[in-house]
Amino acid sequence: MPAMTNSDPNLKLDRYLAAKLRQERQSQGLKIIDVAQLAGISQGMLSRIENAQVSTSLETLHKVCKALGLHLSTLFNDFERPEGSAQLVKRGQGLEVVKRGTERGHTYHLLCYHLGPHRNIEPFLVTMDDASEVFPTFAHPGTEFIHLLEGELIYRHGNHTYHLQAGDSLTFEGEIPHGPEELRQVPIRLLSVMNYGEPL
Repeated sequence: MPAMTNSDPNLKLDRYLAAKLRQERQSQGLKIIDVAQLAGISQGMLSRIENAQVSTSLETLHKVCKALGLHLSTLFNDFERPEGSAQLVKRGQGLEVVKRGTERGHTYHLLCYHLGPHRNIEPFLVTMDDASEVFPTFAHPGTEFIHLLEGELIYRHGNHTYHLQAGDSLTFEGEIPHGPEELRQVPIRLLSVMNYGEPL
């Protein structure tokens, strides 16, 4: 029989099972000899299983799992689970950016940073606290979703205006000119998510 290499999938599984079984046994404060006796296998066999020195049968795995009070299916829950990667931006730590045409009393905090060369969404936390500010209109590709967290305003999209109060949401085509028309109650905080569809 040819020797297994480090990239062999069977060896990867053996190491995973070894670590899971050892971790479960130790978390219960059990010794190898205790589990081996309950499972009806030798102490040496269980030691080899826990050190990934042997590929064991499902029947033996079932016996060990039963001795540990562990369902066999549970043993495989985390095997080959995708690593995953999420970007956390803590409160108040979004990147402050300047949008064209905005002046005093109007800030944008970008809530995620591009993890690669392309982007298809941009979420902003927008704060407005100067009721006298005159806003330009904006236009951009894709779709925009806004959700008003605090305050009250009139928002224009094309030829229509919308009265937004805290808790209200608005979704619209970004290419049609849009923007705040009147700030009725400040401070205003809103979440703005721009979805560009295809990556830019």
